[in-house]
Amino acid sequence: MKTYEVFLKKAGRDEFRHAGSLEAPDPEMAVMYASETHARRAEGAEMWLVERGNVLVADPAILAVNDDKPHRHNDGARVAARRKERREGDET
Repeated sequence: MKTYEVFLKKAGRDEFRHAGSLEAPDPEMAVMYASETHARRAEGAEMWLVERGNVLVADPAILAVNDDKPHRHNDGARVAARRKERREGDET
């Protein structure tokens, strides 16, 4: 048995979302199981099935914050403070 990850996408511009996992002996049965368990109530307009062995997992180090590039991590606090100062300056 192989494990498959199921992704569903609603009609329109929504993105695919993980709907769950299932086990099946082959891809054809996986599609059948997925349609029965994840698509019987029209939860999605499109469905992807991905064999778990084919999913690429990124190294956590790649996703770590780049401390040497603070410009990439702007939380907006400086901009908000500057705008507040300008508003208060205009009121006086």
